Amino acid sequence: MPPQLVAGGPRVLLRRLREIMAERQSAQARLDKLVSVIASNMVAEVCSIYLRRAGGVLELFATEGLNRNAVHRTRLKPGEGLVGLVAQTAAPLNLSNAPEHPSFSYRPETGEDPYRSFLAVPIVRGERVFGVLTVQNRTARHYDEEEEEALATIAMVLAEVVAQGTLVDPGEIDDSELSPTSPVTVQGEGLAEGLAIGSVFLHEPRVRVERMIADDPAAELRRLEEALESLRVAVDAMLESSELELTGDTREVIEAYRLFANDQGWTQRLMDAVRSGLTAEAAVERVQDELRARITRSNDVYLRDRLHDFEDLARRLLRHLSASDGATAEALPERAVVVARTMGPAELLDYARHGILGLVVEEAGQSSHIAIVARSMDIPLVGGAEGVADIARGGDSIVVDAESGEVRIRPPKEIVNAYRGKQALLAQRVARFAAIRDQPAITRDGTRITLNMNAGLVLDLPHLTDSGADGIGLFRTELQFLIGAKMPRLADQIALYRQVLDAAGGKPVVFRTLDLGGDKIPSYGRTAREENPALGWRAIRIALDRPGLLRYQMRALIMAAQGRPLRVMLPMIAELREFEQARLLIGKELERAERVGIATPGELRLGAMIEVPSLLFGLEQILSNADFLSVGSNDLLQFAFACDRTNPKVARRYDTLAPCVLSLLRHIATTANRLNRLTSVSVCGEIAGRPLEAMVLLALGFTSLSMHASMIGPVKMMARALDTRVLRPLVLELCGSSDATVRPLLLDFTERHGIPVGR
Repeated sequence: MPPQLVAGGPRVLLRRLREIMAERQSAQARLDKLVSVIASNMVAEVCSIYLRRAGGVLELFATEGLNRNAVHRTRLKPGEGLVGLVAQTAAPLNLSNAPEHPSFSYRPETGEDPYRSFLAVPIVRGERVFGVLTVQNRTARHYDEEEEEALATIAMVLAEVVAQGTLVDPGEIDDSELSPTSPVTVQGEGLAEGLAIGSVFLHEPRVRVERMIADDPAAELRRLEEALESLRVAVDAMLESSELELTGDTREVIEAYRLFANDQGWTQRLMDAVRSGLTAEAAVERVQDELRARITRSNDVYLRDRLHDFEDLARRLLRHLSASDGATAEALPERAVVVARTMGPAELLDYARHGILGLVVEEAGQSSHIAIVARSMDIPLVGGAEGVADIARGGDSIVVDAESGEVRIRPPKEIVNAYRGKQALLAQRVARFAAIRDQPAITRDGTRITLNMNAGLVLDLPHLTDSGADGIGLFRTELQFLIGAKMPRLADQIALYRQVLDAAGGKPVVFRTLDLGGDKIPSYGRTAREENPALGWRAIRIALDRPGLLRYQMRALIMAAQGRPLRVMLPMIAELREFEQARLLIGKELERAERVGIATPGELRLGAMIEVPSLLFGLEQILSNADFLSVGSNDLLQFAFACDRTNPKVARRYDTLAPCVLSLLRHIATTANRLNRLTSVSVCGEIAGRPLEAMVLLALGFTSLSMHASMIGPVKMMARALDTRVLRPLVLELCGSSDATVRPLLLDFTERHGIPVGR
């Protein structure tokens, strides 16, 4: 008969742990008592606590059963041994014969030779692993489900105590990651340039669980049942509301909430966690941590996509338990930097109205809607900063460097001073760009370059003058649809387009028709789930299948133009036939305008975006039929490399200065030049706004670029220092290179010729 938990199980153990934590003694003495009590309660011969130090190293902080001399001496590198594996995967490990496992690492100083059975659980809070809790026995056996559940419950309580900084003596945390006040640096990706130094404000902050261990389990069960019922009533009310279509909550998401809120398995796990001795709030966190770990390890794409729904539901339940509505933009402190797991563009606009210095969003990429809005509002934004919402606390000092992608939480004073110096340098650089704002972008060999700006919001319009842009090369009309709670009326669209044309003051404006679908779904929209939405029903495909939508938008554009010239660009054209079908629909709308007495544009130029690789094989045809073309490099390169640019696991698998990219762009330029249409082809993707990539575009013969307004100054400065005649032979030679990227060679060229390309 294998050893079992002592009578009373985890509830008695949790009560004993609380007593130990309340004792007035050193943290090390408390740790030593903890492992002793846990081992005794679980009838284990060994219990050990490993905590994480700087660099991910796991150090043995306390043990019962192993050699006490190994405490603070035994350290495991990230991923080393069974303990390192548990910390790395954030998943429990239950083995009947540990030495047989391929990850087993023998450390002679611990004296663990005689022990075979091994159970370890991560000490994790949110997405942050603080350490590992283990038990061991000599007998080769598999620990049962009740024992694993008990150890996981204990680990959760330990994680909360570690996060509060009371489990380790002050002298032991100087170089560790255990202190809640220690500086932390998180690496992300700069999405909207700038530098912010301020205080953390948490968007939808984690509800802090003050009590972990229940005084009265029966009372906690009643609280949990009442909160669950309240949550279910609230979700049902959302579904039954007659305003559902107007609020932007999609029925599919809310149905998923209701399904999960009524899931008996989820409810039972919550109840069991409370019965084990946890408070209702701690039970929600415990079950959610387990669910998050399971889904993260799962290969089920649909489940992983639904993780946000599960997270949101858990937050809602915690708020029902705490009667909290969460933080709002109105509560913003001075010099606020907002930190969030995820956020929509409408929420950012609300924050911006109250004034924020910067933004960190864990799940945001270069092409996400929030990145586009942040760039429009000149708000420094870093995305992809994994775990930052769990690490940061409201009021913490924070530095957001959107140039390097670094987020520094609770930085030392010396670091803050260094960043203030960098801020001053950035201001000087901005001043240099402002000095050449009204000067033309002419290369040293006399080539005139047209530098347009990308836009999509009214907030962008002042940048047209501030940046010295020649016009708007891409106006993303879909942003009006994405940030609103309901579909814009015809009058709303007319008002926006008229405002844009008025602000341009005669400068050219290119309106791109709606590029919806894929990752651009309005909150009020309903679409069928697609396995690969980037390649699915989106952009021009929606417009041709729903011709009324395209005609409705064209009607607004025609009425806004009031007889002025109008330039319209069609997104995601894959073949000439699609372009011709769209032109016929637009022609019908022009006929209608004439029929009802509406002034038609003095000139209507219709263009297409080169985003789909198939169009490259019909390039001559589209060049001969469209009035102009624009290379949308974001999608074009994504499709060419078969790499989802929003997926951090593959987005960096190619370089925009790979030889094949140069060859692709050279093909477009050469074909257009042969047909004397090169001046009708512009580039409006991200590469147009990066000085080094833009330099290559100029060498290939492109003379019209469109980019975010903030990059016009850097690109203009580069262009004015460049002689394309010197660079062109090198670029043509590099097209045939076998290197993965030619970036280093091009950077070397800029250094030798004094061409500024730094951001």
